[in-house]
Amino acid sequence: MARNSAEKSPSRPAEDAPNAVWFKPVMFGFMLIGLAWIIVFYVSNQQLPVASLGSWNILVGFGILFIGFLMTTRWR
Repeated sequence: MARNSAEKSPSRPAEDAPNAVWFKPVMFGFMLIGLAWIIVFYVSNQQLPVASLGSWNILVGFGILFIGFLMTTRWR
């Protein structure tokens, strides 16, 4: 028997849809900003980016990096 022409071909589920255009630049931006934060902290002899945080600047930098790496799990 012939197929009914009204049948539609299977479409991609919504969860497999590609990411928005802004996703990749934001993801890499977080990673680069986190890396830059840590580098500036060490190069400035622990005076920048926020001197009052002291060694917590490392945690801030890694936190920003971590956000970028978490975004890689959603990248399609």
